Amino acid sequence: MNSSAPKRLDPADPRGGPAGRRSANREVSGRPPWMLVLPAVAGLVFLVLPLAGLLIRAPWSTLVQRLAEPHVLEALRLSLVCATVATAFCLLLGVPLAWLLARVDFPGRRLVRALVTVPLVLPPVVGGVALLLVLGRRGLVGQWLEATFGITLPFTTAGVIIAEAFVAMPFLVISVEGALRGADQRFEEAAATLGASRWTVFRRVTLPMIMPGVVAGAVLCWARALGEFGATITFAGNFPGTTRTMPLAVYLALETEPEAAIVLSLVLLAVSVIILASLRDRWVSSP
Repeated sequence: MNSSAPKRLDPADPRGGPAGRRSANREVSGRPPWMLVLPAVAGLVFLVLPLAGLLIRAPWSTLVQRLAEPHVLEALRLSLVCATVATAFCLLLGVPLAWLLARVDFPGRRLVRALVTVPLVLPPVVGGVALLLVLGRRGLVGQWLEATFGITLPFTTAGVIIAEAFVAMPFLVISVEGALRGADQRFEEAAATLGASRWTVFRRVTLPMIMPGVVAGAVLCWARALGEFGATITFAGNFPGTTRTMPLAVYLALETEPEAAIVLSLVLLAVSVIILASLRDRWVSSP
Protein backbone atom coordinates (compact mmCIF):
# COMPACT_ATOMS: atom_id res chain seq x y z
CA MET A 1 0.00 0.00 0.00
CA ASN A 2 1.26 3.44 -0.88
CA SER A 3 1.80 5.35 2.36
CA SER A 4 1.72 8.66 0.49
CA ALA A 5 -1.89 8.15 -0.66
CA PRO A 6 -4.25 10.80 0.70
CA LYS A 7 -6.25 9.76 3.72
CA ARG A 8 -10.02 9.82 3.57
CA LEU A 9 -11.71 11.90 6.23
CA ASP A 10 -14.15 10.15 8.49
CA PRO A 11 -17.36 12.25 8.72
CA ALA A 12 -17.61 11.26 12.36
CA ASP A 13 -13.99 12.16 13.10
CA PRO A 14 -13.95 15.38 15.16
CA ARG A 15 -10.69 16.35 13.46
CA GLY A 16 -12.24 16.55 9.98
CA GLY A 17 -15.39 16.13 7.98
CA PRO A 18 -18.77 17.79 8.57
CA ALA A 19 -18.87 16.83 12.22
CA GLY A 20 -15.52 18.44 12.86
CA ARG A 21 -16.48 21.56 10.95
CA ARG A 22 -19.75 21.87 12.88
CA SER A 23 -17.84 21.54 16.13
CA ALA A 24 -15.37 24.24 15.08
CA ASN A 25 -18.21 26.51 14.00
CA ARG A 26 -19.89 26.08 17.38
CA GLU A 27 -16.65 27.06 19.08
CA VAL A 28 -16.21 30.17 16.89
CA SER A 29 -19.86 31.23 17.09
CA GLY A 30 -20.19 30.82 20.82
CA ARG A 31 -20.63 33.58 23.38
CA PRO A 32 -18.59 36.62 22.27
CA PRO A 33 -15.83 37.70 24.68
CA TRP A 34 -16.65 40.74 26.77
CA MET A 35 -13.22 42.19 25.94
CA LEU A 36 -14.56 42.75 22.43
CA VAL A 37 -18.21 43.40 23.21
CA LEU A 38 -17.61 46.27 25.63
CA PRO A 39 -15.42 48.35 23.27
CA ALA A 40 -17.82 47.59 20.42
CA VAL A 41 -20.81 48.86 22.42
CA ALA A 42 -18.83 51.91 23.52
CA GLY A 43 -17.96 52.66 19.90
CA LEU A 44 -21.59 52.31 18.88
CA VAL A 45 -22.71 54.66 21.64
CA PHE A 46 -19.99 57.13 20.69
CA LEU A 47 -21.24 57.24 17.09
CA VAL A 48 -24.99 57.12 17.72
CA LEU A 49 -25.33 59.33 20.80
CA PRO A 50 -24.62 62.66 19.01
CA LEU A 51 -27.20 61.78 16.35
CA ALA A 52 -29.68 60.84 19.04
CA GLY A 53 -29.04 64.16 20.76
CA LEU A 54 -29.78 65.94 17.50
CA LEU A 55 -33.10 64.15 17.20
CA ILE A 56 -34.03 64.68 20.86
CA ARG A 57 -33.26 68.39 20.86
CA ALA A 58 -34.93 69.06 17.52
CA PRO A 59 -37.82 71.59 17.62
CA TRP A 60 -40.36 69.16 16.19
CA SER A 61 -43.33 71.44 16.94
CA THR A 62 -41.97 74.19 14.69
CA LEU A 63 -40.02 72.01 12.27
CA VAL A 64 -42.28 72.50 9.24
CA GLN A 65 -42.51 76.23 9.85
CA ARG A 66 -38.74 76.60 10.07
CA LEU A 67 -38.18 74.52 6.96
CA ALA A 68 -40.49 76.86 5.06
CA GLU A 69 -38.49 79.97 5.97
CA PRO A 70 -37.07 81.75 2.90
CA HIS A 71 -33.40 81.58 3.93
CA VAL A 72 -33.67 77.84 4.62
CA LEU A 73 -35.31 77.12 1.28
CA GLU A 74 -32.75 79.34 -0.43
CA ALA A 75 -29.81 77.49 1.13
CA LEU A 76 -31.42 74.12 0.37
CA ARG A 77 -32.08 75.04 -3.25
CA LEU A 78 -28.54 76.33 -3.73
CA SER A 79 -27.07 73.21 -2.13
CA LEU A 80 -29.09 70.84 -4.29
CA VAL A 81 -28.32 72.72 -7.50
CA CYS A 82 -24.60 73.08 -6.81
CA ALA A 83 -24.19 69.46 -5.68
CA THR A 84 -26.00 68.20 -8.77
CA VAL A 85 -23.98 70.33 -11.19
CA ALA A 86 -20.75 69.40 -9.41
CA THR A 87 -21.64 65.72 -9.71
CA ALA A 88 -22.33 66.10 -13.43
CA PHE A 89 -18.95 67.81 -13.81
CA CYS A 90 -17.27 64.98 -11.89
CA LEU A 91 -18.97 62.38 -14.09
CA LEU A 92 -17.77 64.17 -17.22
CA LEU A 93 -14.14 64.17 -16.09
CA GLY A 94 -13.98 61.44 -13.46
CA VAL A 95 -15.23 58.46 -15.48
CA PRO A 96 -12.59 58.92 -18.23
CA LEU A 97 -9.95 59.45 -15.55
CA ALA A 98 -10.96 56.23 -13.80
CA TRP A 99 -10.85 54.38 -17.12
CA LEU A 100 -7.35 55.74 -17.77
CA LEU A 101 -6.12 54.56 -14.38
CA ALA A 102 -7.71 51.12 -14.72
CA ARG A 103 -7.11 50.30 -18.38
CA VAL A 104 -3.99 52.15 -19.53
CA ASP A 105 -0.54 51.25 -18.26
CA PHE A 106 1.61 54.39 -18.45
CA PRO A 107 4.68 55.62 -16.56
CA GLY A 108 3.80 57.29 -13.28
CA ARG A 109 0.34 55.75 -13.00
CA ARG A 110 0.78 55.12 -9.26
CA LEU A 111 1.77 58.74 -8.75
CA VAL A 112 -1.26 59.93 -10.71
CA ARG A 113 -3.55 57.70 -8.65
CA ALA A 114 -2.05 59.09 -5.46
CA LEU A 115 -2.58 62.66 -6.67
CA VAL A 116 -6.19 61.89 -7.56
CA THR A 117 -6.88 60.65 -4.04
CA VAL A 118 -5.12 63.54 -2.28
CA PRO A 119 -8.37 65.54 -1.78
CA LEU A 120 -9.68 62.62 0.30
CA VAL A 121 -7.10 63.26 3.02
CA LEU A 122 -6.37 66.93 2.38
CA PRO A 123 -8.07 69.30 4.86
CA PRO A 124 -10.88 71.02 2.92
CA VAL A 125 -9.66 74.46 4.00
CA VAL A 126 -6.28 73.72 2.45
CA GLY A 127 -8.09 72.70 -0.73
CA GLY A 128 -9.89 76.04 -0.70
CA VAL A 129 -6.59 77.90 -0.33
CA ALA A 130 -5.11 75.89 -3.19
CA LEU A 131 -8.08 76.76 -5.39
CA LEU A 132 -7.64 80.44 -4.55
CA LEU A 133 -3.97 80.31 -5.52
CA VAL A 134 -4.81 78.76 -8.88
CA LEU A 135 -8.24 80.15 -9.79
CA GLY A 136 -8.32 83.36 -7.77
CA ARG A 137 -8.13 86.76 -9.41
CA ARG A 138 -4.38 86.73 -8.95
CA GLY A 139 -4.03 82.99 -9.31
CA LEU A 140 -2.02 81.09 -11.87
CA VAL A 141 -5.04 80.46 -14.08
CA GLY A 142 -7.58 82.84 -12.56
CA GLN A 143 -5.84 86.03 -13.65
CA TRP A 144 -5.71 84.72 -17.22
CA LEU A 145 -9.40 83.83 -17.13
CA GLU A 146 -10.31 87.29 -15.89
CA ALA A 147 -8.06 89.14 -18.34
CA THR A 148 -9.06 87.07 -21.38
CA PHE A 149 -12.70 86.14 -20.80
CA GLY A 150 -13.73 88.32 -17.88
CA ILE A 151 -14.50 85.23 -15.80
CA THR A 152 -14.17 85.49 -12.02
CA LEU A 153 -14.68 82.28 -10.06
CA PRO A 154 -14.04 83.03 -6.36
CA PHE A 155 -17.04 84.11 -4.28
CA THR A 156 -19.53 83.06 -6.95
CA THR A 157 -21.93 80.15 -7.38
CA ALA A 158 -19.55 78.70 -9.96
CA GLY A 159 -16.87 78.81 -7.28
CA VAL A 160 -19.10 76.72 -5.01
CA ILE A 161 -19.48 74.12 -7.75
CA ILE A 162 -15.73 73.99 -8.38
CA ALA A 163 -14.94 73.66 -4.67
CA GLU A 164 -17.47 70.85 -4.26
CA ALA A 165 -16.23 69.04 -7.37
CA PHE A 166 -12.63 69.27 -6.17
CA VAL A 167 -13.31 67.47 -2.89
CA ALA A 168 -15.94 65.05 -4.25
CA MET A 169 -14.41 63.76 -7.49
CA PRO A 170 -12.06 61.22 -5.81
CA PHE A 171 -15.09 59.33 -4.47
CA LEU A 172 -16.35 58.87 -8.00
CA VAL A 173 -12.96 57.98 -9.48
CA ILE A 174 -12.21 55.35 -6.84
CA SER A 175 -15.63 53.74 -7.20
CA VAL A 176 -15.52 53.63 -11.00
CA GLU A 177 -11.92 52.42 -11.10
CA GLY A 178 -12.80 49.59 -8.73
CA ALA A 179 -15.74 48.63 -10.95
CA LEU A 180 -13.49 48.66 -14.02
CA ARG A 181 -10.90 46.44 -12.38
CA GLY A 182 -13.61 43.99 -11.35
CA ALA A 183 -15.25 43.85 -14.77
CA ASP A 184 -14.64 40.90 -17.08
CA GLN A 185 -12.46 42.18 -19.92
CA ARG A 186 -13.26 39.21 -22.15
CA PHE A 187 -16.44 40.94 -23.33
CA GLU A 188 -14.43 44.01 -24.31
CA GLU A 189 -11.87 41.85 -26.12
CA ALA A 190 -14.64 40.01 -27.97
CA ALA A 191 -16.18 43.29 -29.12
CA ALA A 192 -12.77 44.53 -30.26
CA THR A 193 -12.14 41.37 -32.30
CA LEU A 194 -15.46 41.96 -34.04
CA GLY A 195 -14.19 45.31 -35.27
CA ALA A 196 -15.59 47.71 -32.68
CA SER A 197 -13.54 50.81 -31.98
CA ARG A 198 -12.25 51.66 -28.52
CA TRP A 199 -14.96 54.29 -28.09
CA THR A 200 -17.69 51.88 -29.21
CA VAL A 201 -16.39 49.20 -26.84
CA PHE A 202 -16.43 51.65 -23.97
CA ARG A 203 -19.88 53.02 -24.80
CA ARG A 204 -21.65 49.77 -25.68
CA VAL A 205 -19.83 47.17 -23.52
CA THR A 206 -17.72 48.68 -20.73
CA LEU A 207 -20.08 51.38 -19.53
CA PRO A 208 -23.13 49.10 -19.15
CA MET A 209 -21.00 46.59 -17.19
CA ILE A 210 -19.72 49.16 -14.72
CA MET A 211 -22.93 51.18 -14.45
CA PRO A 212 -23.63 50.06 -10.83
CA GLY A 213 -20.19 51.35 -9.85
CA VAL A 214 -20.78 54.60 -11.72
CA VAL A 215 -24.13 55.11 -10.00
CA ALA A 216 -22.68 54.33 -6.56
CA GLY A 217 -19.76 56.68 -7.17
CA ALA A 218 -22.08 59.43 -8.39
CA VAL A 219 -24.30 59.11 -5.31
CA LEU A 220 -21.30 59.27 -2.97
CA CYS A 221 -19.92 62.19 -4.95
CA TRP A 222 -23.23 64.04 -4.71
CA ALA A 223 -23.50 63.44 -0.97
CA ARG A 224 -19.93 64.64 -0.40
CA ALA A 225 -20.55 67.74 -2.49
CA LEU A 226 -23.76 68.48 -0.59
CA GLY A 227 -21.95 68.41 2.75
CA GLU A 228 -18.85 70.34 1.70
CA PHE A 229 -17.93 73.25 4.00
CA GLY A 230 -14.23 74.07 4.30
CA ALA A 231 -13.24 74.50 0.67
CA THR A 232 -16.53 76.28 -0.10
CA ILE A 233 -16.25 78.95 2.58
CA THR A 234 -12.56 79.51 1.76
CA PHE A 235 -12.88 79.72 -2.02
CA ALA A 236 -16.48 80.90 -2.50
CA GLY A 237 -17.30 82.74 0.72
CA ASN A 238 -20.63 82.92 2.51
CA PHE A 239 -23.01 85.17 0.60
CA PRO A 240 -26.80 84.61 0.93
CA GLY A 241 -28.40 83.33 -2.26
CA THR A 242 -25.04 83.05 -4.03
CA THR A 243 -22.65 80.85 -2.05
CA ARG A 244 -24.39 80.10 1.28
CA THR A 245 -25.10 76.38 1.05
CA MET A 246 -26.67 74.24 3.78
CA PRO A 247 -23.45 73.51 5.74
CA LEU A 248 -22.58 77.21 5.75
CA ALA A 249 -26.11 78.08 6.84
CA VAL A 250 -25.79 75.59 9.73
CA TYR A 251 -22.54 77.20 10.84
CA LEU A 252 -24.01 80.69 10.69
CA ALA A 253 -27.29 79.75 12.39
CA LEU A 254 -25.46 78.01 15.23
CA GLU A 255 -24.14 81.38 16.39
CA THR A 256 -27.44 83.26 16.28
CA GLU A 257 -30.32 80.73 16.19
CA PRO A 258 -29.39 77.24 17.42
CA GLU A 259 -32.83 75.76 16.69
CA ALA A 260 -32.54 76.75 13.04
CA ALA A 261 -29.11 75.08 12.95
CA ILE A 262 -30.68 71.90 14.33
CA VAL A 263 -33.38 71.96 11.64
CA LEU A 264 -30.81 72.39 8.87
CA SER A 265 -28.69 69.62 10.38
CA LEU A 266 -31.72 67.31 10.37
CA VAL A 267 -32.13 67.89 6.65
CA LEU A 268 -28.51 66.93 6.00
CA LEU A 269 -28.88 63.93 8.33
CA ALA A 270 -31.96 62.77 6.42
CA VAL A 271 -30.06 63.05 3.13
CA SER A 272 -27.18 60.99 4.59
CA VAL A 273 -29.55 58.26 5.74
CA ILE A 274 -31.18 58.13 2.31
CA ILE A 275 -27.74 57.81 0.70
CA LEU A 276 -26.77 54.95 2.99
CA ALA A 277 -30.07 53.19 2.31
CA SER A 278 -29.65 53.51 -1.45
CA LEU A 279 -26.13 52.03 -1.32
CA ARG A 280 -26.80 49.25 1.18
CA ASP A 281 -26.73 46.52 -1.49
CA ARG A 282 -23.32 47.65 -2.69
CA TRP A 283 -21.20 48.02 0.42
CA VAL A 284 -23.34 47.05 3.40
CA SER A 285 -23.73 43.29 3.69
CA SER A 286 -25.61 41.17 6.19
CA PRO A 287 -24.80 37.59 7.26
